[in-house]
Amino acid sequence: MKFRIWDVFPRVGRTPSSARDAAVLMKNAPPKPASSPWQNSFGLGNGRSETCPTTAGQCFAALWGRSVTCRLLLPRAARGPAAVQGERRILRMGVLSFLLAAVFAANAPAQQKITINYPNRSGSNWPLFLAKDGGYYQKYGLDVTLTFGVMPAGVAMLMSGEAQMVNSSLEQLMQAASKDGSMALVGSSLNRGVFALMAAKNIASIKDLKGKRIAIGQLGDAPYGYLVALLSKSGLSARDVTWIPVGTDVNGRAAALISGRAEATLLTAPAYFKVEEQGFKTLALLADHPEIFASTAYLMKKSVIAADPKLPEKLIEAQAEGIKRFYEDKAFAVQTFLQYDKTAQADEVARVYDLYAKPQAFERVPFVLAPAVKSVVDQQSDPQIAAQMKAYDFHKVVDNSYVERLVKDGFFEKTFGAAIKAEEDRKAKAAFR
Repeated sequence: MKFRIWDVFPRVGRTPSSARDAAVLMKNAPPKPASSPWQNSFGLGNGRSETCPTTAGQCFAALWGRSVTCRLLLPRAARGPAAVQGERRILRMGVLSFLLAAVFAANAPAQQKITINYPNRSGSNWPLFLAKDGGYYQKYGLDVTLTFGVMPAGVAMLMSGEAQMVNSSLEQLMQAASKDGSMALVGSSLNRGVFALMAAKNIASIKDLKGKRIAIGQLGDAPYGYLVALLSKSGLSARDVTWIPVGTDVNGRAAALISGRAEATLLTAPAYFKVEEQGFKTLALLADHPEIFASTAYLMKKSVIAADPKLPEKLIEAQAEGIKRFYEDKAFAVQTFLQYDKTAQADEVARVYDLYAKPQAFERVPFVLAPAVKSVVDQQSDPQIAAQMKAYDFHKVVDNSYVERLVKDGFFEKTFGAAIKAEEDRKAKAAFR
């Protein structure tokens, strides 16, 4: 029989669902003869023929919109009236189901392509990893690519249009934003750092670091700021040590310590677990110093927001759902992290998870907090940067309106439950305004 698929059975008395029709197709398929396998085939009208692996209905799933000749070659004994009727039912349901699926796919809104930069493979980026692998970006109509690149690569990507968001340390992003008013800080999902100050075996305290070499990514980056704050608590300044910029992420700093190139460095978990196992000393845990904010933030370009005012909310919503998944599904969180840090081990990542989960480090209501902004400004040790940041009005670049709107719309209550209301009120009072 030769026909066009859309002309086959134009009159169908109902609108079937694809799941039900799949069951009908299997139920109505003629029985496979014991003596011979199915030999379904179709011709494409151009001298080529294909073999259908199972039923004629599945055969037609590959043929939508073409004029074809389809032959069902069975032993003659098997091709009685019942078999022919069964074949026709299969063709009807297979064609219709496929056409409906094609229509729904054609009418589905296209996913908006977005690139987000992240500067390290640490737990601070867990909400992004989970929003991506958990399908939450997709839920909000976003086709997100997460791109690794050590700062200042993320800011450069924003300025060039290669990326639409950066998730990095609040300190670095405030420095960048204060130099160029074209960017906006639209949220902050973390204010606690899981850092450890690790040192060589012969160093007993922070005071013993005077005159020693400390590895950092680069001068002025976030770990540098945290280290300066820790040193000041022991009476040391940035000038009392020698800084060794290694230009890479946490693994590069760990390598500098292990190799002897540096005598101390600040590491995140799980990198510091491995260093501990080799006998290096833990001089301080940043989590024990709540007055030192180790905040992250979401940075976007104002022109990108102006072109799509709902984009910040969509990203915040997706990442908030990633945070919810983090707290509810440890196994998935661990497995997801391993996809982004191929050097990590599952048992180590499980330990890291606990470090973030127990204090509920990730902010479910991600306002940029006023104490975090003040902490960044106050802990600057470089006189030029300190003067620049103290003189700058950060109200020009910190924009909490997107989180505020989500609070008013009830998004966080719908996502986390009614108990989140107290947290919303508390965070709203602490938000930078």
